[in-house]
Amino acid sequence: MTEPRDHPFVTAVKPLVDAMGGELMDPAGAEPDDIVLSWEGEDVLAVRLPQLADSLDRILAALERRHGVPLAQLDRRTKQDVVRILEARGAFSVRHGVETVAGALGVSRFTVYNYLNRENPNKTHKTHKA
Repeated sequence: MTEPRDHPFVTAVKPLVDAMGGELMDPAGAEPDDIVLSWEGEDVLAVRLPQLADSLDRILAALERRHGVPLAQLDRRTKQDVVRILEARGAFSVRHGVETVAGALGVSRFTVYNYLNRENPNKTHKTHKA
């Protein structure tokens, strides 16, 4: 949507869509992968969700804002906590997720796998390559 519609439903869902990195659109311009939301039988808006890789970048940026410093400056224990949070949010199912997280944390891929295995010693973590 070039300009948000003056509808209470749009006002209500906009913060959620923004937090997800989605884009609000006019339902008439929706593509097959977009989600059209209706209110009382009327199509009010469509939401275009971000690509998974973009979502990972948004999650990393949000974690950085939460901690108030670049993730690479966190201590080891806090980095382990960040990896646990990212795993819970599916960050490592994204292609190159481990590499992206390792770069943001300023550690090696091996270190990220060690953090993952520390939390889940019985789980095998797969790499996603191009």
